[in-house]
Amino acid sequence: MKERSRNAAGTGRRSRCPAVWLLLVITALMLVSCTLTRETDVSGTYDALFGSGKDILRIVAGSENRVLEPILDAYARKEKIRIAVDYHGSLDIMRMLQGGTVPYDAVWPASSLWISLGDETHRVRHASSTSITPVVLGVRRDLAGELGWTGRQVYVRDLLTAIREGKLRFTMTSATQSNSGASAYIGFLYALLDEPAEITLADLQDPGLQDDLRELLGGIERSSGSSDWLKDLYLKGDYDAMMNYEALIIDANRTLEAEGRETLYVIYLEDGTLLADSPLGFVTQNGEEGRDEAHQEALFRALQDHLLSEPVQLEIQKTGRRTDMNGVAPGLESIFRSDQGIDTERILSPINMPRAEVLMAALDLYQNELRRPGYNIYLLDHSGSMSGRGISQLRSALDLIMDQERSGALLLQASEEEINVFIPFSDYCYGPLTAQGPDELEALRDAVQNTRVGGGTALFEAVREALRLLDSTDLGGRRPAVIVLTDGMNTSPGSMEEVEAAYRALDLDVPIFAILFGDAHADELEGLAAFSHGRVFDGREDLVQAFATVRGYN
Repeated sequence: MKERSRNAAGTGRRSRCPAVWLLLVITALMLVSCTLTRETDVSGTYDALFGSGKDILRIVAGSENRVLEPILDAYARKEKIRIAVDYHGSLDIMRMLQGGTVPYDAVWPASSLWISLGDETHRVRHASSTSITPVVLGVRRDLAGELGWTGRQVYVRDLLTAIREGKLRFTMTSATQSNSGASAYIGFLYALLDEPAEITLADLQDPGLQDDLRELLGGIERSSGSSDWLKDLYLKGDYDAMMNYEALIIDANRTLEAEGRETLYVIYLEDGTLLADSPLGFVTQNGEEGRDEAHQEALFRALQDHLLSEPVQLEIQKTGRRTDMNGVAPGLESIFRSDQGIDTERILSPINMPRAEVLMAALDLYQNELRRPGYNIYLLDHSGSMSGRGISQLRSALDLIMDQERSGALLLQASEEEINVFIPFSDYCYGPLTAQGPDELEALRDAVQNTRVGGGTALFEAVREALRLLDSTDLGGRRPAVIVLTDGMNTSPGSMEEVEAAYRALDLDVPIFAILFGDAHADELEGLAAFSHGRVFDGREDLVQAFATVRGYN
C-alpha cells in the first residue's frame, strides 16, 4: 500500500484527487482488516486449516488422520476452498453425535463402530471407509527376538504370559477415550474368551476373565488419550512396546531408523486383532442456523470422491495405511517392510464386535474395575491472578472431577482403588487433601472448593511438593500423574532447573499435565510437560473436553 502511494505521488495523480485516494486507501484497509480477522478467527478455532476461499468444509477427525494433512492441503488449494479440521478421540465423536449438536459438516473417526453407536438419529450420510489399518503390537526388535515372537504366530495369552513373567510392559491409549485402546481392549476380551461367536453381558462377569484382563492391563506402563500422541510419547521415552495402529508403527519406525535407534517389530495378535476403517461421513441437520446443507453436502462429496480416487488411494497407502483388506499395491515394500514384521499377505479378518449395550458395559468395566488405578496429584492455583474468570473455571473443573455422575457420563469416573490428592497453592502449598475411591472424592468437594484466593503463584514449589509426596508414598502399583490447574506464571522463588533436577532425582515415570485457565501463560507449563513427557491442555474454551482429554492420558 505504501509503495503504491509513492508511485502515485511520482506521477502527480495523488495530488489531483486526494479525497478519492483517501477513500480507496480506507476501503482497502477495511477489506484487509476484515479478511485478516476472519482468517484469524478460523485458524484460531480449528486445529488445522487448509486452503483459502469463500467455501469452508469443517471436519472433526481422529488424531490418526493428521498424517493425511498434505493430501487435504493440496486438494483445498487446488479447489480454492478451505478445509478446517478439529482432532478429537473417536469416542468423543461418538458422544458428539449422541449429544444433538455437531458443529461440523463431516465426521471422520477411526472406526465405523463409533458412528454406529453415536448416530442414534441417523444424521450421518455417505459414510465410506477411506483407509484400513489394524491395531497391532509394536515390540522392540531385540525384545521380540528374546520373547521368540519373530516369525511365528503370537496370541493374546502369549502377551499375558510375558507380562506375568515381568518380561514386557507396553504403552496403549485409554480404552474409554481412543479407538486404538478400545480396539485392543475388545480384542483382549475376545481372545481371552476363546473367540466366542458373540460377547455377552454374562461373559463380562466371569471372575477368571476379569483377573486375566486386570493382569494384562497392569502391563500398561503409560496411557494416552490420543493414538498420534502415544506414538510421539514412545519416540521421546524409554519403552519396550506400543499397542497402536500399524500405520503409526510404520511412521514411528521411520523416525527411529533415521535416528539410528532400535525399531519396532510388528506383532499381529492372531486371536485379537481389530481394524480401523477410517470412515468419512457427512452430517445432516447439524444444528447450525442458516447452513446451506445441499451446498455443504456437495463440497463433502467432492472431497470424498477425491480421497477414494485411485491416485489418492495410492498416496494414502504411501503413508503406511492399507486401502484394501487383502494387501497393498505393488512397489510399496519399502513402506510395508517385512523385516519389521509387517505382513501384507495377511488377510485381515475383523472379529465380531459386541452389541452396543455389551460394548458400553465392557468400557465401564474397564474404567471402574480393570484398568491400573491412578495416583493423581492435583495442584490447584488459588493465587490472586486466578481471581474472577480463572478461579471460576478451576472450580468448574473440580466439580467435574468430583461429581461422579458427571464423570461417569464421560467414562472418567474414579475407581475404588484410585487415589486423588488435592494441593491448593498460592504463595505456599496447603493440604494435601486425599481421597480414595469415588465416595471419598465427593466428600471432599466443599473442603477443596472453599479454599481462599489471593497471594502469589508458587508454581515451581507446588510441583516440587508433589514430587516430594510421590517420593514418600507407596503407590501400590498405581500409575502416578501430576495435574496442574493454573494460569501458568510462577511468581515465587525457584527455577525450572531446580524442578527438573528434583524430577530426575525421583527416578519415576510421572507425567506432568496442565490445564490452563484465566489469562494463561503456557511457557513454563510447556517446560514442565516437556521433561516429564506430559502435555498442556487449554481449559478456557472447552473445559469438559480439556479435562476428559487429560484424564485419558493418565
